[in-house]
Amino acid sequence: MNDARARLRYLRQTVGLLFPGTGRALPYSLLPHPLLPRRLAPRAWWHPGGKVMLPSGPDTIETHLGEVLGTPVRVVLHVRPAGRANRKPVLEARAADGPVAFVKIGDTDRARALVAHEARTLDLLAATPLKSVVPPVVLHHGSWRGLSVLALTPLPVRRGPVPPALLTEAIGEISRISEHGFAWHGDLSPWNIAHGADGRLLVWDWERFATGVPLGFDAVHHFFQRALRRTTPITAARACVARSLAILAPFGLSAAEARLTAIRYLITLADRHAADGHTPLGPPERWLNPVVDFQESLL
Repeated sequence: MNDARARLRYLRQTVGLLFPGTGRALPYSLLPHPLLPRRLAPRAWWHPGGKVMLPSGPDTIETHLGEVLGTPVRVVLHVRPAGRANRKPVLEARAADGPVAFVKIGDTDRARALVAHEARTLDLLAATPLKSVVPPVVLHHGSWRGLSVLALTPLPVRRGPVPPALLTEAIGEISRISEHGFAWHGDLSPWNIAHGADGRLLVWDWERFATGVPLGFDAVHHFFQRALRRTTPITAARACVARSLAILAPFGLSAAEARLTAIRYLITLADRHAADGHTPLGPPERWLNPVVDFQESLL
């Protein structure tokens, strides 16, 4: 099954969950094109392709979000890729004057756990003085028709590079959130951050936040995810170890400490994938073991 067909199959399942009922049908569009489905949005006259008709009425997610957010909304539904362990329905709730909330829906036990964890993490961050990092704020966290619903303030997505000094400062600030060892965001990938207009770092998707990890995990993860865009998992993993001192020197780590941190990060990521029952990088014996086996004396 190709990517478009897999996305559309998941979309049909999601629409059934979020738009039940037999209310008056409203037109939506697959964007940017029906053959490249990434978003399902309220129909505009200039949209390509045919209409996708969805019911309105009191039983839909749009009505529920309008009630909890205090204003009528229409939603843009992200058409998620297949095969992601943390896949869940993600929506943008929009009022007449613009975006109101970014919404995550917990539709499986795993997704509900991640949504609940992110809500707790954001509550913790809301009570923590932060200078460099701007996380979303929880607008609503509850349940609807057996689904978990987490509505967050929409952070403005700004294109452009993040200054390395700001990224280092933000990683250091996140690492100090925990009272017991260091903390990490858990998925500080390029697509989860943006350089804010006020000079701070906008950071979203906190569902993998964890404590008790070595300082620098977020920096290695950021490097690894960027490398994966250009090369294979095993080459990216080798680069993490080879470049570990350059990646982690800003945090005061020695060469030996940096190499050990990179190796521990790669093992932690493989353990996460195993716990999720998902192998997006392939079996660890192909991309992880050849990199870390000869480093056993460091562990």
